[in-house]
Formats: sequence, C-alpha cells, structure tokens
Amino acid sequence: MNMSEPNIARTQSMALQAATPLHKPFAEFKYSLPSDVDMMSPFVDHLMRLIKTFRIADGTEIDIEVALREALLNAVIHGNHKDPHKHVYLTLFCVADGEVSIMIRDEGAGFESGSVPDPTAPENRMSTHGRGIYLMRALMDEVSFEQGGTVVYMRKSPSSPSYRPQ
Repeated sequence: MNMSEPNIARTQSMALQAATPLHKPFAEFKYSLPSDVDMMSPFVDHLMRLIKTFRIADGTEIDIEVALREALLNAVIHGNHKDPHKHVYLTLFCVADGEVSIMIRDEGAGFESGSVPDPTAPENRMSTHGRGIYLMRALMDEVSFEQGGTVVYMRKSPSSPSYRPQ
C-alpha cells in the first residue's frame, strides 16, 4: 500500500507557538487515524520526518521511532482491537531545544500498566509478545499511562542517554 502523506491521517492540525520569556517556541501536531495496522508504518515515517526537522541528530531518533511504533501498534491492536470504527489520536509536541513529547489515545477499555508481565522474567523470555511497554520505557525519558491506560504520554529530551537492556 503506497500512501501519500496527505492521506495518512483522517484529520491533522498544526500550531506553532512563538517564544515568550517563560516558554520556548514549539510546534504542535494533532492527528486522528483509523485503527488500521497497515497505516502505522507510513504514519510513523511521516512523524519521524517532522521530528527530525525540529531536532539536531543526536542518535536517539531511533529510540523515538521504536517507542512510537510500539505505542501506536498497542493502541490499534490491544486498545482498539483493530476495530475500523475506532480511532487513535496522537498529539506531537516538538520544542525548539529538541525535546519531543507524544500523547497517544485510543478508544479501548484501557488496562492496568502494572499488570503487564515483565518480559525479562524467565517464564516470559520466550513469549512472542509483551515487550512494547518495556521498550517504550527503556527508550524514552518518560512514559506514563493515564485515563485507565487509554492514554500514553512519552517524552524524549535531546542527547539523553537511553537505558539499554543487557
């Protein structure tokens, strides 16, 4: 499926805020996407092009990309159960200093993030799933789940070292 960028999201908006004495300038991008797994990869590619225009390459772009893919796929697969009538909503904040904040919301029932099994536990190491939240937490500076698990917030500062599981 070859998708052009204007067709990636059903709706999108953009806002730019100028610098003030108390705030750094930032750009905000909002998207609404149908729960379609096939749309996620081209959409992430589009987002990464945006993010790279606001950041000086510091080697952590791949961390953001992997965490973003995991969070979006979790929202579509586990949150919305691939229901084509449900949507995933994403807000991306890019700050002038290179910080990136991402909020992803699905229309699912939510979950308790503390109940997700540890994928590094011996009994879970051979499992073919269950590593998305672990990866998001390992690669981003901050990850939190809100509104009963239907919203995930992630933040990455520029040049912040990532924890690399051994």
